[in-house]
Amino acid sequence: MQTAVHAIYPPRCLVCGGLVESDFGLCGPCWRDTPFTAGLACDLCGAPLPGQSDRAEHCDDCLATPRPWAQGRAPLVYAGNGRRLVLMLKHGDRHDIAATAAGWMARVTRPILREGMLAVPVPLHPRRHLKRRYNQAALLARGMARALGIDWCPDALRRGRHTPSLDGRGREERFATLDAAITAVPRRAGRLAGRRVLLVDDVMTSGATLSAAAAACHAAGATEICVSVLARVTKDH
Repeated sequence: MQTAVHAIYPPRCLVCGGLVESDFGLCGPCWRDTPFTAGLACDLCGAPLPGQSDRAEHCDDCLATPRPWAQGRAPLVYAGNGRRLVLMLKHGDRHDIAATAAGWMARVTRPILREGMLAVPVPLHPRRHLKRRYNQAALLARGMARALGIDWCPDALRRGRHTPSLDGRGREERFATLDAAITAVPRRAGRLAGRRVLLVDDVMTSGATLSAAAAACHAAGATEICVSVLARVTKDH
């Protein structure tokens, strides 16, 4: 049956649509041009760093801005095909990207996994959720939970205040805009209390959204928080 399906609908590259050997993969040229993080990376956000080290290192952004989480990972840099994949997932209704992307995220996140960790997606405001019809962070969290064999809670957090797009805004404005915008859902607070939480989102720029979500988890009693994003914005891109 699978052979017949592939004969009618051959596997296509997630980025360019060219033929590939297996479902939900990248062709050779697109794989080569996708900026996967490799080597030394910031232990708090996953941004690639130069050189080598046998201890945890932090990027300039994370040194300048205290993070309310313990560790963070990102398999992609938000540039080139990394940016295209995020935008296709976020705005292009490309749910098929989520499973593959979640696998990449699970691979780099597994080393920082804690026992009993709960995957929690960063929420959308209901108005934006209704317009988009889905939360891309929830799709990624679900895929990661399956790949890592951990629990997840898609509605642990809520964004009670509608916030404008953060595109083009500076660091201070981003943090001010998101301040107290995210809270724990009262009926789900018991799932956060006393738990280690893995916050999941599609992209990290300044970290303002993840900080607001982490603060909500801490307020609900979470004991430790790590973050995992599909792509990290860096100063070079």
